[in-house]
Amino acid sequence: MPMRILIVDDTTTARIFAKKCLTNIGLHDAEFMQAVHGIDALEKIRETPPDLILTDLMMPEMDGETFLKTLKEDPDLQHIPVLVVSSAGNMARRDALLAMGALDVLPKPFSTTEIYDVLKSFVQAEEDDDGWGE
Repeated sequence: MPMRILIVDDTTTARIFAKKCLTNIGLHDAEFMQAVHGIDALEKIRETPPDLILTDLMMPEMDGETFLKTLKEDPDLQHIPVLVVSSAGNMARRDALLAMGALDVLPKPFSTTEIYDVLKSFVQAEEDDDGWGE
């Protein structure tokens, strides 16, 4: 079963960029889902829970911080890893986001190398599922 990844960002370009980076680091067989804000993301997660979430912070309706807090307070969803991507101005909140349960916080825009360093365990698991490296 392919890994399911939810990308949450109100900007189409940012979602496309994130998907391209994730594909480039080896998650090309993943099933990508997209949401434009936290409320949209929560609805999609309840329909089809992802294996990994990548979320922006600055979004309308429900921002990324509220989304992360809501997700981590739900016993059925709190196990899902959440990678937060944020503009440089929000990086000061990194420790608070990590304390709330974020897997990590990356600056926006992030590089393929930065996202690989954080997600290499997911990439390796995906490669093992594909039978690579045997």
